[in-house]
Amino acid sequence: MLPRSGDVLHVTRAASVQFLRPIMFRVIRVLEWPTYDGWLWLDGYELNTAGDAVNRRSIFVQRDGLRQAQAAPQPRQHTVRPRRPVARTPVRVG
Repeated sequence: MLPRSGDVLHVTRAASVQFLRPIMFRVIRVLEWPTYDGWLWLDGYELNTAGDAVNRRSIFVQRDGLRQAQAAPQPRQHTVRPRRPVARTPVRVG
């Protein structure tokens, strides 16, 4: 599973030994830094029990150890509205 922006992950020791105490983590982005095969750098926010962001972090984790707690909402489709013509009138100067 490759996380995407907005995903909430349950990060445990299965993802990295640094997480003796599991955390909830909201992904901002996957950093494209060089890593070992199967490992990722994630940029995001550590969440408290209420789901509020409490700490911004970059974490180094194994992709196979991540568990998705909540998927990011699906992006809305862009709707194109026709533009109204602008009424232009001469402006008096002076």
